[in-house]
Amino acid sequence: MTHRVTFKKHLEGKGVIKAPGVYDGLSALLVERAGFGAAFLSGACISFARFGRPDMGLVSASEVTDTVAVIRERINIPLIVDMDTGFGNAVNVARTVKTFERAGATALQMEDQVLPKRCGHMAGKSVVSTAEMVGKIHAALDARMDEKTVLIARTDALGVHGFDDAMERARAYKEAGADALFIEAPKTVEQMKFIGAEFGVDIPLVHNLVEGGGSPVDGSDDIEALGYKIALYPAALLHQFVPAAEATLAHIKAVGNTKALEGDMIDLSYMNDLLGAADLIDDAKKYGSE
Repeated sequence: MTHRVTFKKHLEGKGVIKAPGVYDGLSALLVERAGFGAAFLSGACISFARFGRPDMGLVSASEVTDTVAVIRERINIPLIVDMDTGFGNAVNVARTVKTFERAGATALQMEDQVLPKRCGHMAGKSVVSTAEMVGKIHAALDARMDEKTVLIARTDALGVHGFDDAMERARAYKEAGADALFIEAPKTVEQMKFIGAEFGVDIPLVHNLVEGGGSPVDGSDDIEALGYKIALYPAALLHQFVPAAEATLAHIKAVGNTKALEGDMIDLSYMNDLLGAADLIDDAKKYGSE
């Protein structure tokens, strides 16, 4: 798959890969049109946008698979897919990897939380044993059909057992064969410097730049200087959408029309152009449809 080859080249090249969070075909299309080299399918944002629920392990593997397939049909850029805990034990992980790959995932991010998981920046998390997660990593690597599919091993242990345990787990996950590491929610720049110094030369590192998540750094330039390779912006689009939507709805409720908002809105014609209506009409004509 071209998107997997492309992502591997990005990982081996210079600069940080910036991956905004997406949750449906439109959000993914906007990320691609904006010129990003990758998108991140956030399990949290599927829960937020599709179900109106918090990130607390409520999304199923089949629902993520369906979303991957919809997005892959619409875009060509690499898609990093949040597979949570793998949706069960090592056997479940193997099936999840196969189904997500077939749907069009480029990279798979798996974490070591106890099922059901919750947002990495929420209190009350629990993690499985290091040995169990290592077994899941082995199962994922054995199950993948394309060796270019990247496996990102994430540990949430820092917020549960502390920094030293998180580092020990990261070493074990690297040894198990993970292609990239994600040590979630470091508390200080000093911790990030330590992580970058130990792992950054040998294996790509991922960092979450989620608004309100308490990251000790602000942006991609900061993490690049610390030895990280992938910057995730998992909820940026939704965090921007919600206040805009609330303001629009309040205006409609008070005034009854959107005339005063036209300067800040697109219209139906723009939407049709954005989504490729003309191309679909041309295809229909080509195949003899009216």
